[in-house]
Amino acid sequence: MSEGEFTARVHDGVGSLPAAEWDALVPGGNPFVRHAFLSAMEDSQSVGEDAGWIPVPITVEGDDGRLAAALPAYLKEHSQGEYVFDHAWADAWHRAGGAYYPKLQISVPFTPATGPRVLTRDPQLGLGLLRAAETLCRDNGFSSAHATFIAPEQVSLFERAGWLLREDIQFHWENRGYTTFDEFLGALSSAKRKNLRKERAKAQDGVTIRRLRGGEITPDHWDAFWFFYQDTGARKWGRPYLTREAFDLLSERMGEDILLVLAFIDEEPVAGALNFIGEDTLYGRYWGASIDKPFLHFELCYYQAIDAALELGLDRVEAGAQGGHKLARGYEPVRTVSAHYIVHEGLRAAIADYLEQERAGIARDQLFLGERTPFRKAPE
Repeated sequence: MSEGEFTARVHDGVGSLPAAEWDALVPGGNPFVRHAFLSAMEDSQSVGEDAGWIPVPITVEGDDGRLAAALPAYLKEHSQGEYVFDHAWADAWHRAGGAYYPKLQISVPFTPATGPRVLTRDPQLGLGLLRAAETLCRDNGFSSAHATFIAPEQVSLFERAGWLLREDIQFHWENRGYTTFDEFLGALSSAKRKNLRKERAKAQDGVTIRRLRGGEITPDHWDAFWFFYQDTGARKWGRPYLTREAFDLLSERMGEDILLVLAFIDEEPVAGALNFIGEDTLYGRYWGASIDKPFLHFELCYYQAIDAALELGLDRVEAGAQGGHKLARGYEPVRTVSAHYIVHEGLRAAIADYLEQERAGIARDQLFLGERTPFRKAPE
């Protein structure tokens, strides 16, 4: 099947599509673009019209009638829950008399984790699928389409399509051949090594920390974590993105791909961090606590994640968006990329100019941060 010989279709949700056919398109089993995750977002009403994330996955069928390619896509009436901020673009276009919303978002809701955005068992369909997204925007009066946190190996596809590329920085931990946490510490400077050990000792003092997976996670554990999540969500976003039911469905459908780290005092959960397990990466997602204990956040979100990645034989930890404080804890600056298709030529030109200037600043920031990692620069 060539690029010009297919019909793309828009559906009203990933849940309406065959799970096995969808997952057959997912390279490396990335947890966030699997049918189980995306359908759980829909079935729990975490996404939908009320949330302003209306599922509109775009698919192509092969000659055998099975799914051959797909885009996990959403119609958006706002820019919340994306972690690649285009509010200034929306405001500028509104002041110029244009309507920025609705727009098309090709991403995983509320999840700033890198991964494939064009899912296909025939690479020749990739470019045509992006053209289908462009046509959907033009034919329906959408201002733009945005693909965020694109897997590095797919960036060139969006570049070939002529979409505007935008860069940012996240902090990821890389396993450089370590088998234990102490081996990782041995790669740090003496002062940083001592600081991390002190932080872990203070965080662990008086608490019991457990890493739970699959059937080890009970409804009571999820109730506790929901309380933590609500508190963090209320402070950061105004309201939590996920519903309580989302955690039950995720646990039911992909529990072995979930790692819940909980801290207990006298068997009472007081803090937690939620992670998802990929083929070679541990993805840190949400955190919350009912107590204010120094360094407990770092312990549950960063150090326990490194411990878990080593235990599971994973190559890296993606600890989510933002957070320069991760740098001192062994997480290194890594480039992330999003791609943007802008329908109006004038708006496109203005955004292209903005991105060129922004890209230079991001490059300087990455260089600056890269020189300030806690790793030993020379033998001590």
